[in-house]
Amino acid sequence: MSSEAKLKIGVVAIGRNEGERLERCLKSLLGQVDRVVYVDSGSTDRSIALAKSLGVEVVELDMSQPFTMARGRNVGFAKLVSAFPDLEYVQFIDGDCELVEGWIDSAREELDRHSEAVVVCGRRRERYPDASIYNRLTDMEWDGPVGEVTACGGDAMMRVEAFQAVGGFNGSMIAGEEPELCVRLRYSGGKIIRLPIEMTLHDAAMERFGQWWKRTTRAGHAYVEGAAMHGRGRFGHNVRQARSVLFWGGLVPMAVVVVAILGIAVSEWAWVGAAVLAMGYPVLVWRVYRHRCRHADEAKDAFLYAVFCVLGKLPQAIGVLQYSLNRLLGRRSTLIEYKGPDG
Repeated sequence: MSSEAKLKIGVVAIGRNEGERLERCLKSLLGQVDRVVYVDSGSTDRSIALAKSLGVEVVELDMSQPFTMARGRNVGFAKLVSAFPDLEYVQFIDGDCELVEGWIDSAREELDRHSEAVVVCGRRRERYPDASIYNRLTDMEWDGPVGEVTACGGDAMMRVEAFQAVGGFNGSMIAGEEPELCVRLRYSGGKIIRLPIEMTLHDAAMERFGQWWKRTTRAGHAYVEGAAMHGRGRFGHNVRQARSVLFWGGLVPMAVVVVAILGIAVSEWAWVGAAVLAMGYPVLVWRVYRHRCRHADEAKDAFLYAVFCVLGKLPQAIGVLQYSLNRLLGRRSTLIEYKGPDG
């Protein structure tokens, strides 16, 4: 990349207690860009010292205020553009990710060529997909469609002017802040583009079922909050996902339990009704399995994904309930983390 091109791009990385993952992240950035800001959200390891030793600008987030990844990115962005007001593009990246060599050039070229493009992302992969079934599931989750899409994830390059015009991330959201930002960018006429190339290596570090459960609960929270914010708009943001969670994770289990109770109290024939309702789950597994097979997944991977996709409706429904109760009681939702010591 030429020196002139480098001056157009800055990077915001966020993290907390990422250790070796952060070191890989920052070193991968410094090999491709010069302007990097790292936002630390209360690390107790050597993350801050490590970043400073690499010559990276460090912002220590004020943890007296509720933390969200969205807030961290906004603070990092403000620091970045304050120091370098001539920036045209900003690459956001999570501290547990490593930027693939060549991605910056490819993303910049795409934004240079297409003025209507405001966000460019690529393929995020798991560094250790075979370390656990949960890592494998996450790697499959990242494998989305290419071309013009509706949303990006936490790793993406964005047009600075467009990001500023819509007010950046919604700092109050504990999850789903990237798709929500993309809704506002699309309303303003921008396009979200996913390129068919490698972008980042991610280290989910998920080894336990409890971690997967918490992460999936967070997804349910994100679905319903996004639908509450933009579901009535012309994009119907997250409406289909929220309805699916409410039906399969809430309505059907409740109906099975009620009919089963009737089988005990009223008639044994009610058990037949409960069984018929419950049969909807293997049917749904089959539908997801066939979809993933058409996506060119191996049969065993497609089946694994389908089973956990359907099982995930339950923790997602819990996330919906948590959001709904907090909203009803006027409480602020707190971060749902899956990488902590109790994950």
